[in-house]
Amino acid sequence: MGGGSRPSDHLRPELADEGETSFTSSSTSDYHPDDSLLSASSGITESITGSASEEESAARDNRRWCKAYFDVLRHKPGDWIEEVGGTTAGDYEVPEAITLLLVGPRGSGKSTLVNRITRVFDDDLSAPDRAQVSHNLSATRGTCFLQEYMIPRKSKSLCIYDTRSLATNLPHDFRLLQRWMTRGVSHGEMVIRDSDDLEMRKNIKSMRRQGLFSPCKRRIVNFVIFVVDGLSVLKSMDAMDDQYNEILFETFNYPFLSFKDNKPAVVVTHGDELSLSERALIRTCLGDLLGIPPIKQIFDIPGTSEFDTELAIVDMLRYSIEHADRNLAFNQSYLLEGQRIFHWIMERLHGYDVILEVVIISLCIIILFLRGIANLI
Repeated sequence: MGGGSRPSDHLRPELADEGETSFTSSSTSDYHPDDSLLSASSGITESITGSASEEESAARDNRRWCKAYFDVLRHKPGDWIEEVGGTTAGDYEVPEAITLLLVGPRGSGKSTLVNRITRVFDDDLSAPDRAQVSHNLSATRGTCFLQEYMIPRKSKSLCIYDTRSLATNLPHDFRLLQRWMTRGVSHGEMVIRDSDDLEMRKNIKSMRRQGLFSPCKRRIVNFVIFVVDGLSVLKSMDAMDDQYNEILFETFNYPFLSFKDNKPAVVVTHGDELSLSERALIRTCLGDLLGIPPIKQIFDIPGTSEFDTELAIVDMLRYSIEHADRNLAFNQSYLLEGQRIFHWIMERLHGYDVILEVVIISLCIIILFLRGIANLI
């Protein structure tokens, strides 16, 4: 994918050299999928799996970080296609870049997540944030235009789309989601909801600095990352009004966000404002609410520890990219070739229809002739 900071810059200081060495000395086949799907926070992991010493746990996390980091950095679209059912990689529609769509309620931290992801792979640690973050939600409109971010910056293989936040009007949100999932997304595309009033529409249109026609490519979404605010989930659990969690449930289970049986990955943000026990409780609650495994499919962004935060991010990206590859559509030329063969067979069978009709008519004439003879006798 190109670009990226040195891996040792992100490892735990006491094990930086060991982590980099252990990765370079191991092959890709040494990596077990479950290793990248564990809890983002080593503290949560130990509370669930137990028994490992602190030093062993740190070394294991470093090896996992290195493996997931390089898997993401070196990935090319289609690398993780599973050639099942007699298919080969050539039978699939492999895009130029894998496209991941960030979806979530307002204030869930989608733009902040983009900036965190960028910093993991950025060479220039002093570079400014890429995504505009809303500091005061009541004073801003949030993201009103689709924004494409290549990861890393100079990569051509992976892009993440920041989208306009979901509202509380589910039918209007669903129409937006369906449009993105079926028609694709394009950088700089204006996003107007059906529920936006005239003033809001006017303001959004006035912010547009390009014409109606954009040179940006339209990309097909390959996988969805569902971003939720951990604080809001916790408040909804404690309060009598659980509207926030109900919105999460309905949106997460919206069919257009899933690829066959694969539902979106879930990212829990604002971990820096939550205790360790609260974060563990939130993941368990979301696992029960959404019907997905909390350790393998829900990624907690601690925010308090740089290493644990980056570990959660590379784990989440690896999971998302791998599932995106597995759910690529069949190549259209492959389908067209099958359609062509089908039509060829039908044409040949159509030619036999005439012969069959002649045979049936001949048999009927013979039967009538024989019956006539029988009556004469």
